[in-house]
Amino acid sequence: MNLHELTVIDTEKIALDDLLFSEENKTALLQTIKEHQYLEELKKYNLKVDNKILLHGSSGCGKTSAAKAIANALNKNIVIINLSTLINAKIGETSRNVKAIFDKAILERAVLFLDEFDQIGKSRESDDKDVGEMRRLVNTIIQLFDYLPSESLLICATNHFEVLDTALLRRFQIRLKFEMPSESELNLYYDKILVGFPIHLQQIERKYKISYAEALDYIHTKMKKQIIEELELRDLNTKVQFI
Repeated sequence: MNLHELTVIDTEKIALDDLLFSEENKTALLQTIKEHQYLEELKKYNLKVDNKILLHGSSGCGKTSAAKAIANALNKNIVIINLSTLINAKIGETSRNVKAIFDKAILERAVLFLDEFDQIGKSRESDDKDVGEMRRLVNTIIQLFDYLPSESLLICATNHFEVLDTALLRRFQIRLKFEMPSESELNLYYDKILVGFPIHLQQIERKYKISYAEALDYIHTKMKKQIIEELELRDLNTKVQFI
């Protein structure tokens, strides 16, 4: 299995200012970005930068977008692991594949993003059907974490913080929780997205108690319906004029 099959190509550029999350998370991420921007200067004082970040919490609340925004802010490519391919590899291949991907990210000085990290970082005490393979995999990941160069940046994301191996958790210098947005936070998000559409289409009913991703899907669905209805009406009027 080659590296191309194990990674996802994603060229989407996201600005950190375009994201909505807590001030605590924003402060922590900005500090990390600044540390990597001034990495060489900090090295002179024997100061190590934080380069292992865990983003955890509800699905659709900005973890993947945050990882892309960090890579963009640092002007680095982002290497995203295709975990569905990785974990379906033959027994014994998974650890080698993970190491190969780490090597690729380090060589390219890219941001390495491991989404759904719980699939490969489960506790070694779990009741996984192949406990031996899982233990070997977690041991490999711990070693890769320990020897990750300071100029490399690893970001992992999970919706299932509670199942991660405790030894892995200890190695993350930064752990940020992404929670479901409040009504006021969703209103800010709705305002931000809706401003790109004609004013007369912006007055849609707003849904709450959903994630940012669900809100975006909802807006796009509503807008497509409204725009198509207007286009159909325009076409109908055009036909009537020629009758």
